[in-house]
Amino acid sequence: MAETNGFRLDDRLKNDTIKLAEWPLSDVLLMNDSQYPWVILVPRRQGATEIYQLAEADQFQLLRESTYLGQRLMVLFSGDKLNIAALGNVVSQLHIHHVVRFEGDIAWPAPVWGKHPVTPYSEEALKKQLEVLAEIQQKKWC
Repeated sequence: MAETNGFRLDDRLKNDTIKLAEWPLSDVLLMNDSQYPWVILVPRRQGATEIYQLAEADQFQLLRESTYLGQRLMVLFSGDKLNIAALGNVVSQLHIHHVVRFEGDIAWPAPVWGKHPVTPYSEEALKKQLEVLAEIQQKKWC
């Protein structure tokens, strides 16, 4: 990804995800792990590692984007629970995970992080996942 106003996506995020969209504040990234519907928001703000470091307007926009994303993911995938987290222990760049969970998924009820090795999408599975996520990719913001 090209740098924008000094922003550069962390290499680990770049390598582990597929870019879905650019929203007003955040890049929208699909985690390349077929075990869970897992989308990450990354605010395009250089040096941000915590939400409180964002300007107030950016904090509100992040909440709008996160709320919309979470609601749409639960509708699209009919999950039992939505896990939203900003950990940053491995990648310090501010990023917000949105993971749809199902009772009985491979890690249930534990957190997904580090529980099982990543299972990347096959070409066919990725194509299907992108079709499901098409409305998220095409979201127009006012």
